[in-house]
Amino acid sequence: MLRHKSNNPHTAVALGSHPLHPMVVPFPIAFLITALATDVAFLFTADEFWLRLSLWLLGAGTFMGIVAGLIGAAELLIITSIRRRAAAWSHFVVAVMLLSVAFLNWFIRWSDPIEALLPWGLALSVLGLLLVSVAGWLGGKLVFEERVGVKEA
Repeated sequence: MLRHKSNNPHTAVALGSHPLHPMVVPFPIAFLITALATDVAFLFTADEFWLRLSLWLLGAGTFMGIVAGLIGAAELLIITSIRRRAAAWSHFVVAVMLLSVAFLNWFIRWSDPIEALLPWGLALSVLGLLLVSVAGWLGGKLVFEERVGVKEA
């Protein structure tokens, strides 16, 4: 299952020949981005439903982010040629920062989602959006420019 070339490393963690990391990553991305949208929805509507949804989205985003992070970390540690890429380490560091922010955002809201929203909850949601964007950009750089995990025809 561990097959790679020095220029174009394949995946080490896969289901069949399909890499797991790109299968799992869309979930935390969607959940954490939507958490900011539901925070804003609460600000416009004052309906507490949106804050309960934010809490669930942050929890699910953190959990799925940990799953994606473990898979990504396994790829980073198993495949030597990935470890040699600055973008891979940058992606890893930003992803860990994102998971820390997402967990903190979820944790501070656990006891009182309404009180926690302003200013810290909203600020952490915005920071989470920025970190998701940077981590996604770096992940895209690894796949589309450096061809990490791409199986050439």
